[in-house]
Amino acid sequence: MKQTIADLLIESLLQAGVKRIYGIVGDSLNAVLDSIRRSEKIEWIGVRHEEVAAFAAGSDSLLGESIAVCAGSSGPGNLHLINGLYDCHRSRIPVLAIAAHIPSNEIGSEYFQQTHPEQLFKECSHFSEIITRPEQMPRLVTIALQHAISKQGVSVLVLPGDVAALPDEESVPEQVIHVTQPVIRPSDTELKKLAEYLNNGKKITLLCGAGCEGAHEQLMQLCDKLKSPMVIALRGKEHLEYDNPYSVGLTGLIGYSSGFHAMMDCDVLLMLGTDFPYRQFFPKKAAILQVDIRPEHLGRRAALTLGLCGDVKYTVEALLPYLTEQHDSHHLDKFVSHYQDVRQDLDKLAIGKPGHTPIHPQYLTKIVSDLADEDAVFTCDVGTPTLWAARYLEMNGKRRLLGSFNHGTMANAMPQAIGAQCASLERQVIALSGDGGLSMLMGDLLTLRQHKLPVKIIVFNNSSLSFVELEMKAAGYLETGTGLENPNLASVAQAMGIEGIRVEDPADLEDSIRQAFQHKGPVLLDVLVNRQELALPPKIKFEQANGFTLWMLKAVLNGNGNKLVELAKTNLFR
Repeated sequence: MKQTIADLLIESLLQAGVKRIYGIVGDSLNAVLDSIRRSEKIEWIGVRHEEVAAFAAGSDSLLGESIAVCAGSSGPGNLHLINGLYDCHRSRIPVLAIAAHIPSNEIGSEYFQQTHPEQLFKECSHFSEIITRPEQMPRLVTIALQHAISKQGVSVLVLPGDVAALPDEESVPEQVIHVTQPVIRPSDTELKKLAEYLNNGKKITLLCGAGCEGAHEQLMQLCDKLKSPMVIALRGKEHLEYDNPYSVGLTGLIGYSSGFHAMMDCDVLLMLGTDFPYRQFFPKKAAILQVDIRPEHLGRRAALTLGLCGDVKYTVEALLPYLTEQHDSHHLDKFVSHYQDVRQDLDKLAIGKPGHTPIHPQYLTKIVSDLADEDAVFTCDVGTPTLWAARYLEMNGKRRLLGSFNHGTMANAMPQAIGAQCASLERQVIALSGDGGLSMLMGDLLTLRQHKLPVKIIVFNNSSLSFVELEMKAAGYLETGTGLENPNLASVAQAMGIEGIRVEDPADLEDSIRQAFQHKGPVLLDVLVNRQELALPPKIKFEQANGFTLWMLKAVLNGNGNKLVELAKTNLFR
């Protein structure tokens, strides 16, 4: 056989270290699939929905040894990739998407399944271009990969099915990609100016996020020097929460009062590697200083006194020698103590009494955390699974926590777990799924079975979109459209050939989790958790309190007073 464009694509990906491609087959991908078949060196992970392919590629890229790849067939097939690619792009995860296209001679004719993928993907990618001629290959693969890796995001190669099968005599270079690791930090002049604000500050608080990965040691030195409490944004939890005597917890809608007040009570707030989006949680009177690797993000969340571009680790290393003033520890001690009190209160909620049903989700999450491996990978669905993961999963520097923390989409946990497990078959991967999220993409339970992926899925089954219900209550609305009539999800898993365990009584929970974790293959643990669990934000605004009162009044007037009784029983009498 003559070498084709598809052959050059696959050979280029192999040279770049790619081990797997996630997707669903289709006739527009025939040449690509045939090249994969003949190469025998790259694995095709067939999923049941292309959105799952994009999510899986993202977590594979985070945990694996190379950039990951997903693929969709022409029209609807590659459109299904978009939501997962949005998530990867917003989370700065390098992923290459192969978007197959209709025959090139039919472009512009309103042909069957025609779209314009080179335009559709532009908003969720750094690079989106169409291959039309053999002369473009394999150079265009390098360009796409370089954009994804260097800019940390998504690249898309649009490939018409007939073009993929064209002969191409070019050869693949030995170095397809060039991974660089530049040292980026502010200038000495800028560092001196930053140090001046910090040396003069009396009550300094740090807000640290995902950009602090790899800088744990340097940040401990900085907090010690400044005597500063550290508030952690959710995506920074896995990198910063462990071995950290300066941590005062999270802030925001799922955070703690200690984190909220540590920011509101400071005179200097230093933001490091975070793009924390909720403006209402920033202090109004403090000087706000920000360091971010992306200078276009400076000042977009709060008015800054000073904004600097730099990698957090290298910036802090260079900054430390300029810090000369001794700081009083009162501000730090106050909020560390506050956090310890909050932590104790949260732990008191994580209880389970035999026969006391439904199960408290706090108890479920704590038991999962206590029994999971030291290097477990957790994924969590948006909504209450993210809330409970943020509050009750214990990080240790080896564990990972993945979620849709920027894009905020439903149904991410199981797809991300698929990619995480493919990247490391020997590692324990646990998906904390909502019943709404799981049911949205439930078909890919079959992917776990087909590819023998031992993912453990913990379902928070409360027969509702419970976080949406909380938002409705806070706004004074009666819950509408949030109820879910679920089957026995453990039985559904069993029907798919997966181990399914259902838990209704707290007395059975710990043994059931142990059983699930010890099972060699995939497991779905269907846990009936309380629907009326309140998860209050660290700051209760007047509008929320007023809205909640209005909800209670509406509930009574509409004959739903029993909901108030259940709410009281659940949250006051544990």
